[in-house]
Amino acid sequence: MAEEIININRPAPYIEALGKKYSEGLQQIINQPFTATELASIAPQVAPQTNLQKQATQLTGTGIGSYQPFVTAAQQAGTTAGTGLGLAQTGLGIAGQELTGAGTTLGTAGTQLTGAQQALGTAAGTTAGAQPFIGAAGTGLGQAGTTLGGVSPFISAAGTGLGTAAGLTGTGAGTGVGSISSYMSPYQQQVIDTTLAEFDKQAAARQQAISDQAVALGGFGGGREGVLQSEYQTQSDKNRAALQAQLQAQGFSQAQAARQADLQNQMALSQGQLGLGSATGSLAAQQAALAQGQLGLGSAQLGLGQAQAAQAGQQAGMAGQRASLAQAQAGFAGQRGAMSGQQAALAQGQLGLGQFQTGLGQSLQGFQGTDISRAGQVGAADQAYAQAVFEAQREANRQKLYEPMERFGFFGTGLGNLSGSIGGQYQFTQQPGASPLAQALGLGSTLAGIYGNIKT
Repeated sequence: MAEEIININRPAPYIEALGKKYSEGLQQIINQPFTATELASIAPQVAPQTNLQKQATQLTGTGIGSYQPFVTAAQQAGTTAGTGLGLAQTGLGIAGQELTGAGTTLGTAGTQLTGAQQALGTAAGTTAGAQPFIGAAGTGLGQAGTTLGGVSPFISAAGTGLGTAAGLTGTGAGTGVGSISSYMSPYQQQVIDTTLAEFDKQAAARQQAISDQAVALGGFGGGREGVLQSEYQTQSDKNRAALQAQLQAQGFSQAQAARQADLQNQMALSQGQLGLGSATGSLAAQQAALAQGQLGLGSAQLGLGQAQAAQAGQQAGMAGQRASLAQAQAGFAGQRGAMSGQQAALAQGQLGLGQFQTGLGQSLQGFQGTDISRAGQVGAADQAYAQAVFEAQREANRQKLYEPMERFGFFGTGLGNLSGSIGGQYQFTQQPGASPLAQALGLGSTLAGIYGNIKT
């Protein structure tokens, strides 16, 4: 029968010995799990809050509403201003009524002068020289009455303007027409939403950059990356809230400035209307005085006439008295209007005081926010340093615990490289030929023996 050669491939004996030692050492490491103390030494730790962070938190709580006393004082000043404007408006209304009464008195005087003119007409023979003077006096008094009648529209317009100005002040001006909300820009929310969306986009890009940096350093998903992400998220939330508050404060300040400008314009317009009314009243008084002088000349001429002329003179004198009364009434109305203007100026000063107090409260709140922010930043830096110390100690403990495993890993890698570089050992066995079935059975038995020897 033909002979057949079977080749058996197995590692060198010293490599098998090293492999056996490697397996025994690895099994020993597996059978020795970490103790609870060792596991605790590599467990993640979070640095506690620093005293500055706790102080910032306390300041945040105590600083809430610190501006409220100033706002309350501002509201009280606004209420006082509203009361003063109401009094001014009432005074102007009374002045308008007094001027109307003066116009009525002058109208009566004009009627009486007309009667005197008729009486003088019957004494035309002796009083012909008085007629021009009496006619001129009647015309002057009629003009004075017309002029005084023109004072009322200015007073009414001033009262309306002050009423409009009063609607821009006081505690009830927070909503509706004339309120600060009515001056707010309808596009403010769009601006805020667009700005915050860009802020969120940049924040997401920064968070992704932190993750990319952690991946590059081999710390993705570790405690350090989580701390960095948490610190950035906290600061980003603060910055986002500050940005939103700044945009809202800018819109409120702009609306408040526009509302204050309208108030000042209304006050200036009302003062102008009062000035025009006073000037018109003075002109009426001058016209009445001129008419009274002309009546005096007419009375001198009438003194030369008959009884009817004397009666006409008496009627003219009564008309002059009524004109003087109307002038006095107009003077009282002017004084009352001046007092109303002073009250309106005082109310405006109260409004300015309220605005100053509001600004003072806002400044106080801003200074407190700056202190809180600085304390939080320094405290966060101290906490980050403490966290870094925890992480460094944790990494040192981990390296100490995993050193045997890493050593065996290096050993296993070297053993594999050594086995591949040296190659196997060959043994040759010559056997007689057999049937295919016997050959298959023999080959299987041989391989099983070799595997058993290698395993042993």
